[in-house]
Amino acid sequence: MYMDRERTPLVEALLAYKNNAAKSFHVPGHKNGKAYDGINGAEQLSEVMKIDVTEISGTDDLHHPEGVIREAQELAADCFGAEESFFLVGGSTAGNLAMILTVCIQPGDLLLLQRNVHKSVLNGLMLAGARAVFLEPQMDECSGLAVIPSSESLRSALAANPETKGVFVTSPNYYGMGNNLRELADLCHKHEVPLLVDEAHGAHYGMHPDLPESALSCGADGVVQSTHKMLAAMTMGSMLHVQGCLLDRSLLRQRLAMVQSSSPSYPVMASLDLARRMLHAQGPSAFTAGLAAVGALRRGLAELPRFGLLQPPQPANPAASSAAGGQALPLQTQAAAYTRQDPFKAVIYDRTGSLSGYGLQHALEARGCVPEMSDERYVVLLLTLGSTLEDVNHLLWALRHIVEEEEASEPLEVFNPLPSEQSNVSTWNIPETTLLFSEPVTFSLTPKDPEQMESVPVEYSAERISAEMIIPYPPGIPILYPGELITKNTAERLVALRNAGAKCQGAGDQSLKTILVHKNSRKQGTI
Repeated sequence: MYMDRERTPLVEALLAYKNNAAKSFHVPGHKNGKAYDGINGAEQLSEVMKIDVTEISGTDDLHHPEGVIREAQELAADCFGAEESFFLVGGSTAGNLAMILTVCIQPGDLLLLQRNVHKSVLNGLMLAGARAVFLEPQMDECSGLAVIPSSESLRSALAANPETKGVFVTSPNYYGMGNNLRELADLCHKHEVPLLVDEAHGAHYGMHPDLPESALSCGADGVVQSTHKMLAAMTMGSMLHVQGCLLDRSLLRQRLAMVQSSSPSYPVMASLDLARRMLHAQGPSAFTAGLAAVGALRRGLAELPRFGLLQPPQPANPAASSAAGGQALPLQTQAAAYTRQDPFKAVIYDRTGSLSGYGLQHALEARGCVPEMSDERYVVLLLTLGSTLEDVNHLLWALRHIVEEEEASEPLEVFNPLPSEQSNVSTWNIPETTLLFSEPVTFSLTPKDPEQMESVPVEYSAERISAEMIIPYPPGIPILYPGELITKNTAERLVALRNAGAKCQGAGDQSLKTILVHKNSRKQGTI
C-alpha cells in the first residue's frame, strides 16, 4: 500500500482545527489558550495550546484510533520497520509497563531480564505480580561498564526455566554501548518466547549507515523507543513497535489503555508525527548535520589527549581508536560484550584521573555546557540530529579551558587507569555475583507492615533486606529494590553516592544517611 511519507495526518488535523477558530465548548479549560490572553510571559505557551485539544470530531482517539492517529501510527510503522506501531504519551515507561503486562498475565509468570534495568521495568514486574530471573550482564573490562547479557547466560536460563514467558533486555545502554541482538532473538524464538527490548536511547538506530542496526531489524518482537531522547519529539513522546506473532496485539492494546492517560496530549502526539516525517521524508540525510558535529568533536578530542573517548575495539585499524581520542584495546577483553557504539553518545573521561566524571561535568557546566549525565569516571555528552558545529565548538573551547586551568603549572602525566579494580564506576552496573542467572525473585504490590521495618545508618546496612527502592537518577537504574539483599559492596556504593552528592529517587531519607530495612532479616525476600 502506498504511503505518502511527507504527510503528517495528525498535525494536519490539528492545524485545521486551529485555523478553523471554532468556539470551544469542550475541554481543556484553557480554551485554546485564550485563558492566558494578556498574561505576560504566556504568549508562546498559548500558541502551543491552540492545538492542545481532546477527542473531538476530526482528532481521533488514541485508545481506539480510526482516523488521523491511526494513519500517523501506520506511517510510523512503515518508517521504523514495524508491523504495528503505537504512540506513547507517557514516555518509554508506558511501553515497558504494557509489554510486561502483556507477556506476564498470571501472578507468578516468569520473565528473564537484566538486573540493571530501568525502574519502570521493575515497577512492571510489581504490577504483574511476576517472578524475575536476573541474567548477569556482560562487563566490558576496559570501561568497567555493563552491557547486555551473553547468549550463553540466556541459553542456560531458558533451559533451566522452561516456563519463561518472555525475555527483556536494554540495548543500547545509557552510554550508547551495545552488541548484536540477533543471537538473543534467535534463542528466544527457538523457545517460542518474545524478545522485548528497551531501546529508549536507540530510536535513531538503523536510520543511517553509520548508526547501529535497530532491535527490530535484529528480530526483536516488541521494542520501546524514546522518540524524544535521540530524535525530535517533545518530552514524553515515545513509540512502541511490534512484529511477529509472539505478542498478543489485542491484549497489548488493552494494557496500553490501562497505563496511558485517557486524556493524551495532542501536542506530544503531533510531535511524534513530525519526528517521524523528518526521518521518513529526508532519510539518512536527516543526520548529515548531526554527524558532521560528531566528526568535529572527535577531531577536536584528538587534539586534547587528556580526554579519552569510549569506543569498542577496532582490531582492523587499531590506530583509528587513538585518533578519535580513545584507546586501542585488546579484542579478547571487549569483543563479546561491547561491539557497537552510538556515535551520537560521546562518552569522555579525564585520562589523568585528576577529574572524576562528576568533577568534569561540573567544570563543563561552569563553562556553559550541560552534559546528559556523569558517574565516577565518565561524562555522557548526547548529540542528535539537532546538534550543530557551534555547539561542538563551544564544548571544545570549554574542554581546552579546563586543560589550561588544570595544567597551568606543568602538564599532568596522561595514563589510562583501567576501572576493573573498581567495578562500580557507574550506577548502571549492578553486578554482585558470578552466576549466569539468579534464582527466581517474586515481585508484588502488596505493601509490607511498617512495624516490620526500621531505619539504619547506610554504613551499617550490609546483610540487611532493603525495604525501599533506591534509584540514582539519571540513569534511573535502581541500585536496590524492596526485598533485595544489601551487600557490603552495595552499602559502600550508597555511601560513595551520598558523598558525591548523587540524587536518588525512592529514598525516604533524601540525605541517604539512613535506609529503610526489614527488621531481623538476613536473606533476600519478596517485594
